[in-house]
Amino acid sequence: MNSDQLRATVVGFLGAFAVLGVLLYLVGVDDLVAVLGRASLDVVALVVLATLGWLAAWSLGLRTVLGVLGVPLSFPRSFLVLNGAMFSNNVTPFGQAGGEPVTALLIAKVADTEYERGLAAIASVDTLNFVPSVSLALVGAAYFATETTFGTRLRFATGVVAALALVVPGAVYLGWRNRYALEDRVVGALVPVIQRVARLLPVFTAPSADSVESRIGHFFGAIERVATDRTGIAVALSASALGWVFQMVGLYLAFLAIDQPVPFSAMLFVVPMGAIAGVTPPLPGGAGGIEAVLVAVLAALPSVSVTATTALGAVVIYRAAVYWVPVVIGGVVVSVVGADSVG
Repeated sequence: MNSDQLRATVVGFLGAFAVLGVLLYLVGVDDLVAVLGRASLDVVALVVLATLGWLAAWSLGLRTVLGVLGVPLSFPRSFLVLNGAMFSNNVTPFGQAGGEPVTALLIAKVADTEYERGLAAIASVDTLNFVPSVSLALVGAAYFATETTFGTRLRFATGVVAALALVVPGAVYLGWRNRYALEDRVVGALVPVIQRVARLLPVFTAPSADSVESRIGHFFGAIERVATDRTGIAVALSASALGWVFQMVGLYLAFLAIDQPVPFSAMLFVVPMGAIAGVTPPLPGGAGGIEAVLVAVLAALPSVSVTATTALGAVVIYRAAVYWVPVVIGGVVVSVVGADSVG
């Protein structure tokens, strides 16, 4: 990690601490401690188990995509690589956008494949994971629309989901249709920068424009290979949807842990809204932003009927699992792979 990346990460974590500090100030530290103090450790353990189920499901999706690309990887290795990916996303600013380059390098090393193929794999997985989240959020919003009247905050949140459901697929479609023009622009902008860096660092040999163009072409070719494999997409989407369900179960169990049961139907809407906040720049892994959005949406749902303190207590338990479990496992994976590379 260079100095600029380190500085951005430090600033990101400071921002996350600031957001969490404001949340604690608003709900009261003593009240939150009291809520967490009565949490059932047995149920908290089930939250961790649900988190592992989520990671296992998404590992299956990653393994499926890699298989489509001709990169065989066992399920245990896929599980470890997926955790490494989550570690990268959780400690770098801009969430998945910040962690994908590191994840692609990790896939390339573990699976012994080209970097651009690893990048295509993780980009495909991230895109496929987006589809069930928005779909489930829209289903949840439609359900609540028949049960209660939406307030201003819920109407805004639903509008955000609906806009993403239209904008993101549209942007992906336009980008794909214009991929060759995009390739020319990337090559034209990237090659001069690489050549300048090579002149400053004599030990670094700049690749030619043809070489860069070839690598980008391989990346697009890998994306196309995934996009045209209907069976692979179906399996990956199913694994992704199962992973989202495990996350919803985790938050539902977190409320049970503090003896404040809520309707599971609320999780259909709440969990995807938190995931959308995960791209909040420059917060690493969306830390702080996700918690704030989850508490705000939970407190705004009439059918949930919980205080902000109760909501934050459950969110703290849930986020402690879904953030720190992959960070711990993935941190070990990244450290081992990095040590092997140096060795």
